Amino acid sequence: MRLKDHNTVKLKKRMKVTSRFRNNVDAWILLIPAVIVLYLMIWRPTVLGTVWSFFKMRGYSIGEFCGLDNYRMVITHTQFLPTLWNTVKYVLWSLVLGYLPPLLLAVIINEMVHFNNGFRSIIYLPAVIPGIAAMLMWSYVYYPDQTGLLNVILMKLGLEPYTWLTNPNFAIPGIVIYCTWKAFPGTMLLYYASIQSVSTELYEAAIIDGAGMLNRAWNVTRPQIAGTLLLCLVNQIIAVFQIMQEPLAMTGGGPNGASISLGYQLYKYGFASGGKATGQAMALGVIIFLILLVLTIFYFRLNKKVEDNAY
Repeated sequence: MRLKDHNTVKLKKRMKVTSRFRNNVDAWILLIPAVIVLYLMIWRPTVLGTVWSFFKMRGYSIGEFCGLDNYRMVITHTQFLPTLWNTVKYVLWSLVLGYLPPLLLAVIINEMVHFNNGFRSIIYLPAVIPGIAAMLMWSYVYYPDQTGLLNVILMKLGLEPYTWLTNPNFAIPGIVIYCTWKAFPGTMLLYYASIQSVSTELYEAAIIDGAGMLNRAWNVTRPQIAGTLLLCLVNQIIAVFQIMQEPLAMTGGGPNGASISLGYQLYKYGFASGGKATGQAMALGVIIFLILLVLTIFYFRLNKKVEDNAY
């Protein structure tokens, strides 16, 4: 009887190990397509770009080894520091103009009793408009002559037309306004979902104590979603630091380089130089990668702290 029980236990253990092995195999089979895509689109280009940044490139053909010459040419280029500062300004303006509006809108929708579902659907519309189409649309909104939408409004008010994106002082804020309009629906829904997870008992207690909407938002909502706020902050910094399409489509980096970013400069090195600055493009890509790597490490550490506090 004991031998039979022993054999049964061994059989159950063997079946458990076999089942776990099959589950692992099935999981890896499902992961293979994603791993292949990651290898082809991210890992391989990143490694090759890092290696090629130490060689003189003739187009995309490897030349002789040149050490850190590509990095020296990138860093000592007269436009490197202004371009880096422009990129930092994109990040700073995005935090000023684009960080709080999605949160405020999420709080307002959470307080709405009627039509909040329809309002969310309407607000999400900018996210479904194709990117290039939206950029071109906003370029016409900012058009500097009398046909631009904003200038038409100014003229109706008896004011003179403004130069908008052709003004060096407004180019970056103007692009950031578009980026905020395009990206805030998704961020707003993330905040809204986080607010919805806050216990209703806390709001009920605050209402009983006589707290208004702003008071409830500051003393109840803010502490409960602090982790989401911090994570969205870091995520926004990382995303805006890589900005490239918007200045390319809306201003071409102008006027006089006032809106060019590191990402756009990398594009110019790699695709607008006729293959003469491919090595500098690789080097600048590595520099951007290292900066973003530091931010990403900070992001994951912050994310771990938030998750630990949540549980």
